[in-house]
Amino acid sequence: MTLLRGLVPDDHLTRRLAVQSIISAFGDGAFLTGSAFYFTQLVGLSAQQVGVGLSVAAGVQFLASVPTGRWVDRRGAKRAWVVTAAAQAVLYFFWPAINDFLTFLLMMAAMSVVESTTRSGRNAYTIAVFPREQRVASQAFMRAARNVGYTLGALLAGMALALDSDVAMELVPLLTGALLVGNTIWVWRLPRLVVERPGERAPAAGRTKGGALRNRGFLLTSIFNGVLGTHGVLLNTVIPLWLVEKTDAPRVLLAWLFGTNTVLAVLLQVAAARGVTTVTQSLRAQYRGAACFVASCAIILITHDTTGWLTVALVWLGHVTVTGAELFQSAGMWGLVAELSDPERLGDYQGVSSLGYTLGQVWAPALYTFLAMTLGAPGWVIIALVVVGAAVAIGPAARSAERHLEHVRAPNEVTAGEPA
Repeated sequence: MTLLRGLVPDDHLTRRLAVQSIISAFGDGAFLTGSAFYFTQLVGLSAQQVGVGLSVAAGVQFLASVPTGRWVDRRGAKRAWVVTAAAQAVLYFFWPAINDFLTFLLMMAAMSVVESTTRSGRNAYTIAVFPREQRVASQAFMRAARNVGYTLGALLAGMALALDSDVAMELVPLLTGALLVGNTIWVWRLPRLVVERPGERAPAAGRTKGGALRNRGFLLTSIFNGVLGTHGVLLNTVIPLWLVEKTDAPRVLLAWLFGTNTVLAVLLQVAAARGVTTVTQSLRAQYRGAACFVASCAIILITHDTTGWLTVALVWLGHVTVTGAELFQSAGMWGLVAELSDPERLGDYQGVSSLGYTLGQVWAPALYTFLAMTLGAPGWVIIALVVVGAAVAIGPAARSAERHLEHVRAPNEVTAGEPA
């Protein structure tokens, strides 16, 4: 009961943001679960065309990260979040109009720009609206809530798929759009941001040159965050492939693995983020995550030579440890981004954070799959060494970003006000 009570935040604003996360993820999860069926069976695209569209979307989102982050600063975090949340809902209502590859590409490009801007606006808002000691904890509650929402969405889409009806699946993007309209209203009713500039300290020299791309330490920190965040590649790609091709574990174990990950993410994310406030504490969380990542590699690599229930137990344990990497790394990343972002350029910094994180991840699926599936145990050792290298490097990078920020900007206090 104590654990369950810990899943419900005491702070009213955090509860409101957690509910928003559930609504948003419910809509996204419903559509994403059935998207492969929707695009291939209803729209008539080939699997290769869907893959190209996803790659185009990823590329557009990468290019849009910094410009959309700066647009968030110009418009204001909450206003930008409301506008793009509404745009996302509208785009889902237009999904039924997709009838060929070209319209699919255009929609994927538009969605990627909207999603990039929404992320920058949401992240900038959640950093600005909370006092320092609540920022990471609030993110943890929101992350747990999003997992609940995705699960509900997946169940809904699963029911539609089980009906084996094209009409049911055609309704999924419309239902997603309706849920995201509700999400837009919820975001609009959140407290507005009131920026206070107490003026106790004068602006530092070079204040006008504080763009996030000039903070090389922050960009490097974001890249190393991306490397440490490649636990998702292990979780969703490499370990499942390894289980199927390199072990004697039953295929049905995959469902139990993903179920375990979801449950642990909901139950333990808040606990993993507890006490993470400063840069030092954030780095410690990153180191814990890296240790879990390395432990997972060490456990999984020996399952090639085990049999029966021992293999099942070890693969499951390897999945649990990589989930630990996810929980701790996420907490450390939230802390570093919150602490190392210029309070007057939060959107810009969220855009560069997204840019750096992507740079730290784009190579991982191909490289990790090749190393594990081709080289076997030595490949797992190399993967672990890559993560250790990122863990060693992220500390100096974060301290460099911290020094840059101290020289460029005077700190601002941002508090929550009344609903806009």
